Amino acid sequence: MKGAEVVFHFAAQVAVTTSVVDPREDFEVNALGTLNVVEAARRLNPMPIVQFTSTSKVYGGLEGIQVVEEATRCRLVGNELGIPETFPLDFHSPYGCSKGAADQYVRDYYRIFGIPTVVFRMSCIYGRRQMGNEDQGWVAHLARTVVQGGEVRIFGDGKQVRDVLYVDDLIDAMLKAVGLIECTRGKVYNIGGGPAHTISVWVEFREYLRALLGRVPEARQDPWRPGDQRIYVSDIRKAERKLGWIPKVAVTDGLQRMIEEWQPRGVLADAG
Repeated sequence: MKGAEVVFHFAAQVAVTTSVVDPREDFEVNALGTLNVVEAARRLNPMPIVQFTSTSKVYGGLEGIQVVEEATRCRLVGNELGIPETFPLDFHSPYGCSKGAADQYVRDYYRIFGIPTVVFRMSCIYGRRQMGNEDQGWVAHLARTVVQGGEVRIFGDGKQVRDVLYVDDLIDAMLKAVGLIECTRGKVYNIGGGPAHTISVWVEFREYLRALLGRVPEARQDPWRPGDQRIYVSDIRKAERKLGWIPKVAVTDGLQRMIEEWQPRGVLADAG
């Protein structure tokens, strides 16, 4: 880090399922690894800005929130604008615990040591070059599976809802937060697509894919996984107020950009 002015901390063990299989490795990567990052920053003069990518999983299963099941999706009742940063933390799963511990360390290293830190609690990010899998990056994983004619497997009923954010919008938010560090340091922001960019992970998502590709296979439905949220939507009003930031890329446009990126390799040759 010596000589760095800004550190964007993306390094992580990213899968809830992996954390359940090997909680120690998950802890060492996410919690201890993040402690190493902020400790390294603390020892430098001047101390660099540390921008940390946390997760919506720090809010756990959203206990106490009423959820209504509709024809194609779940819906929050009483929190239509999403989950705010003031919602109680409730780490659920080893992954939630390790990322949550990291989240709090990064916050506290500003309060105790004065490191200019910013925490983004992020929802689902997608975009070009994403190598998603069943455990992380579900938008890219499901889209690529359909494009390549593979077997689609979902967990739960496919009506679980997420707000999705195209990667270009995330980068915009990160640069704004760093550029405004005098007012953002020590702060936490929920960053995602917000209520205007929500989608159910299969029942609605497959129709987006059908419109782009002309074909969608039937999905195999497996049981819910530990720590899965039936619905999560980010309340992004704080980021809008403080950063002057809102997502600009619509879900349809973002998906098209992502899928078109695969075309040079012939992935879409037989689409439709």
